[in-house]
Amino acid sequence: MFETIVVAVDGSESSDRALDYAARLARSESSKLVLAHVTELIAGRAAGTVDVDNDERVAALRARAAEIKASGVDAELQQATSMTGGPAHAVAEIAERAGADLIVTGTRGHTALTGVVLGSVAQRMMHVAPCPVLVVTGPHKEG
Repeated sequence: MFETIVVAVDGSESSDRALDYAARLARSESSKLVLAHVTELIAGRAAGTVDVDNDERVAALRARAAEIKASGVDAELQQATSMTGGPAHAVAEIAERAGADLIVTGTRGHTALTGVVLGSVAQRMMHVAPCPVLVVTGPHKEG
């Protein structure tokens, strides 16, 4: 059903859950898996842009892609850069170029009101994605 799955990854716990889910889905569907990582840039005053990502995060994502590939899934890491607030568009562009049938993303688990006020990559993705979006939620807390 899915030939190519793109999963948005940023090294967070939420994106790790989404990546685990996407990798299992890709394995069961014999799909190609594209890990899409967006480095967000913050505009600095005199120094130009500032990269808020770090080399260790990208290295960890590369290692994870290699681990998934070694398990038998055709997987690769693709990277893009974006000014703060624009990662959804960058992931959508990666999905468009890859011919994705599905985008998988995590969510930070904010309440609905916080999501409306702050926005979220997952919510924005649903408006700009060239294909269906599957949002993997976090563990539910009872209390």
